[in-house]
Amino acid sequence: MDAHAQELKKELDATLDARRELGPEYESALVDSFVEKVDTQVRRRLAEERLSAARGGARSPAGPGVPGVPGVDGNFGERFGFAIITLVLAIPLSAIAAAHADLEGLLVAWAGIVGVNFIHASRLRRGRPTPLD
Repeated sequence: MDAHAQELKKELDATLDARRELGPEYESALVDSFVEKVDTQVRRRLAEERLSAARGGARSPAGPGVPGVPGVDGNFGERFGFAIITLVLAIPLSAIAAAHADLEGLLVAWAGIVGVNFIHASRLRRGRPTPLD
């Protein structure tokens, strides 16, 4: 168990002890306080990893790929997330396009959605930064 996990375990134990002493009427405040501490710890750890990566240090624990899963590279999560977001946005875009331009508008909207996903995925494969980088 690393130092971060040990610190969180101590915080959880202290929160549970305080809950036993104070009673259930303070449970909500205690849980909120613990969640805030976990959030702070996660943000600190993420900042440390980003700083390490910016300095050219060790890569994040995910590394260049997912061990044991052939064909899944380190950019899989980013590509998958981007695809999910564009699919969610595709619902209103499809409705608007179909309402105003029938089938032709729908086809143009989906061609744009597929094009954006293809360009994003190809830039990640080549190692080029995306406009969000």
